[in-house]
Amino acid sequence: MAKIAFLGLGVMGYPMAGHLAAKGHDVTVYNRTTAKAEAWVAQHGGAFATTPAEAAKGADFVMTCVGNDDDLRAVCAGPEGAFAGMAPGAILVDHTTVSAKVTAELYGIAKEAGFGFVDAPISGGQAGAENGVLSVMCGGDQDHYDAAEPVIAAYAKICRRLGESGAGQMCKMCNQIAIAGLVQGLSESLHFAQKAGLDGAAVVEVISQGAAGSWQMVNRYQTMLADEFEHGFAVNWMRKDLGICLDTSDEIGASLPVTALVDQFYKDVQKLGGGRWDTSSLIKRLNDVG
Repeated sequence: MAKIAFLGLGVMGYPMAGHLAAKGHDVTVYNRTTAKAEAWVAQHGGAFATTPAEAAKGADFVMTCVGNDDDLRAVCAGPEGAFAGMAPGAILVDHTTVSAKVTAELYGIAKEAGFGFVDAPISGGQAGAENGVLSVMCGGDQDHYDAAEPVIAAYAKICRRLGESGAGQMCKMCNQIAIAGLVQGLSESLHFAQKAGLDGAAVVEVISQGAAGSWQMVNRYQTMLADEFEHGFAVNWMRKDLGICLDTSDEIGASLPVTALVDQFYKDVQKLGGGRWDTSSLIKRLNDVG
C-alpha cells in the first residue's frame, strides 16, 4: 500500500480518491474549497491538508485532477505547490486534461528535481469515476508508469502508456475529437427522427444494434429525447478541451474541420445559457433553431 496525496476533489477526483482509500492506501486529500476535503475525510477516513505542498509531504504518489493549465501549474509548481513538498523519487500522476505544452513544462521541472511525472488524463465521465471503470491514457517514462499503474488500477477499467511525456494528453485529444463528431451525429439523427414523426426510442433500439451503435447512443439517447442535460460532462469543459485540440492541430499540422465546426456549435449552446449542460445538449441547439 502506498502513501498518496490526491489534489482536486471535483466530480471525478472525489470518487477516484475514495477508490484509493477503499484499496487500503494512506490517502491525504487537498481541495481548494476546504469544506469538500473535510467532507471526503468524514466519508473515507484519511486526512486533508490545507496546501498541496503539505499534502504531498512524504507521499509516494501525488495525483492531480483539477480544471485547466493554470490550475495545474498552481497545485504543482506554485509557492505552496506539490513539488515543494515532494521528495526525490516520488511520482506525480496528472489526471487533468491539459495542453501538451504545460505537461512538457511540468515534466521538465519534475525531472530536474528528481520526481517522476506521468500525464494520465481520463475518460469515462462521473459514472466511470464513481464505478472505478475509467479509461486512463498515459505518457511519461516507462519506469514511472510501471510504478504508478498498479495504483491507478484502483479506478481504471483500462490503463495504457502511449509513449513519452505528453502522449497521454495527445491521446485524450483523440478521445475528445471522436466524441465531438459522435455527439453531433447522434443529435442530428435524433432530431431528424423527431421531425420525421418517428419514435426516437424505437429508432435507437433498432439502429444501436447495427453499425450506428455507440456508447453515446446507448447512454445518452433517453435524456436527449427528454430534453434533460444535467448529468454529464459540461459544455464549458468540452470547449476548453476542444480549444486544446484545435490549438495543437495547428502546431502539428493536423486537419480538424468537423471538430472546429462542432466547437462553434457548442459556442451556440453556451449562448443559449447551456454552459453547464452536458455535451449531449447539441440536440437542443438543433431543436431550438429547427
